[in-house]
Amino acid sequence: MIDLIKKSLLAGVGAALVTKEKVEETLGELVREGKLSTADARLMAEKIAEQGRREFEELAAGLGAKLKDIAARTEAATQTRVAALEQRVRVLEEKLAPPPSRAGEP
Repeated sequence: MIDLIKKSLLAGVGAALVTKEKVEETLGELVREGKLSTADARLMAEKIAEQGRREFEELAAGLGAKLKDIAARTEAATQTRVAALEQRVRVLEEKLAPPPSRAGEP
């Protein structure tokens, strides 16, 4: 499960890098064609980067919350199973225990 999450995050980072490169390439073309000034291109790149950072932070926070929720539910289920198993062991141990000896009996 952890590996899947790591791979998903790394894929997201890889996609962000590709997107950044694509944005820079597109903005560069617009500057070369004279449709956009260098200053405007820089400003747009900063805005896009900031939006990307914000979205990544929101995604990371949401993922963190979901992981905590899953861990809590898993922990609760595990504790329930452990308690049930402990009870079963107690019952089996009582069945296997020798009967108490009575005073005066051989």
